[in-house]
Amino acid sequence: MNAVVFDAIKALLDEGKIPTVALTKSKLTQPIPLPVIIAAVSQYKNNPDSIHNLAKQPQQKSEIVDNSSQLDRIEAKLDRLLALLEK
Repeated sequence: MNAVVFDAIKALLDEGKIPTVALTKSKLTQPIPLPVIIAAVSQYKNNPDSIHNLAKQPQQKSEIVDNSSQLDRIEAKLDRLLALLEK
């Protein structure tokens, strides 16, 4: 499932609203195919407690990706600085 959809559902829950496909779609920050939205809302309705675990896990993965890309940028800058020093 898509983490963005689960984040939208969690935002609706935080506002005290019951997630529906239409409300969830209105909260999305990027375009997501309708079948993915429907599947996520159905999954929430079948097991409301699962949304809290699913919304947290992808965020942790995205933090790892962010840290990795930041490390790549730092390494590239270091390589440029070392190349300048060698001249």
